[in-house]
Amino acid sequence: QVQLTESGGGLVQPGGSLRLSCAASRSLISINVMGWYRQAPGKERNFVAAIRGGGFTNYADSVRGRFTISRDNAKNTVTLQMNSLKPEDTAVYYCAATMAITTYWGQGTQVTVSS
Repeated sequence: QVQLTESGGGLVQPGGSLRLSCAASRSLISINVMGWYRQAPGKERNFVAAIRGGGFTNYADSVRGRFTISRDNAKNTVTLQMNSLKPEDTAVYYCAATMAITTYWGQGTQVTVSS
């Protein structure tokens, strides 16, 4: 079992940048894959980015080239660097960790992109 705590959400203007962090309560070595999802009001929760222990990353088409996911095993932290933000990026962002067949979720952090 792992507890996940997101931080870094807030209000940013279009074209701006924001960095989200996810702190895990246990070593990332024991977690198969970590990632980020987002959910706008009235819509489904959608995949954003994921990273595995070996450093392999995967991104949704809508964010590829703008977002970068990374992990710091020493700090048990996963980071999502978001650049060139658009209004359609507005959503609650959730950190996720998968261990075997179980996925754990953070509480979410609000990201609002508006001028």
